[in-house]
Amino acid sequence: MVQAYNFLGSWQLFPEKGTYETGSRPRSGIYKIESPEGKRELNISHSWVSLESEAFQSQYTVIGDGDLHSFSDRALADEVQVTFQDSITFELHFYRAGQVLLHIVHEIQPNGYLRVTIQGFNSDGTPYTNVEVYHKQMSVLPYSSSVSGALIKPTEEGVIRHKALTAMEEQTNMQLDQIRKQIELLAMQAQEIHKRKELSMLIYNAKISFKPEIGQVYYLYEKQDESHIISLISPKEWGEGMPYKSCVAAVQLLADHTWKEL
Repeated sequence: MVQAYNFLGSWQLFPEKGTYETGSRPRSGIYKIESPEGKRELNISHSWVSLESEAFQSQYTVIGDGDLHSFSDRALADEVQVTFQDSITFELHFYRAGQVLLHIVHEIQPNGYLRVTIQGFNSDGTPYTNVEVYHKQMSVLPYSSSVSGALIKPTEEGVIRHKALTAMEEQTNMQLDQIRKQIELLAMQAQEIHKRKELSMLIYNAKISFKPEIGQVYYLYEKQDESHIISLISPKEWGEGMPYKSCVAAVQLLADHTWKEL
């Protein structure tokens, strides 16, 4: 289960980041994925607390080999299939009578979060899509790991730690986003410089019968023999009597002696 490595562990729910077309937004939740060493099995458990402070849990085991297997809880599905697209995406398909009744997609996002997309059908047959977002952190659970267990209140130390971790994630993600935007800007600037360089090489290989002035607008023409020439006369001024094959571009000489297309 090498491909499952990135998913293994406990994931804590971001309730505010999810979207729910059916059901209500939970107050908190934990999504746990485990795999016994040397086996193809995935043990998946999902615990959550509603806004009314009711605790729920589901737990099941699947085999991650891409084949159809009988599902233990026949009340939910007859068969289940696990497919790994790559090391950051895997899907669960639950079947009944050969039809997909539940489709769950797990995706590791660029920021390290786990996005779980659940597609199913309501009791009236209408489809729904719920999306949940989790982060892989030590969680502070305001509930027992089982429905019948006693209520466990978070300690003040745990709450403080959780808030600090959340603030740290928000700050580092914001800084990474700023760096990403700076990289994109530098890439655009590098592309522009490369474009000016190619144009400048073309112009400096062209015929120039005068000394170009910085800031002045000129016109780059292609001659009949496919060589190039720089002129002060625009295509409009030439009119139908233009002696060249075509006008490549209007260009301007910059202070660094590169040329840019206008």
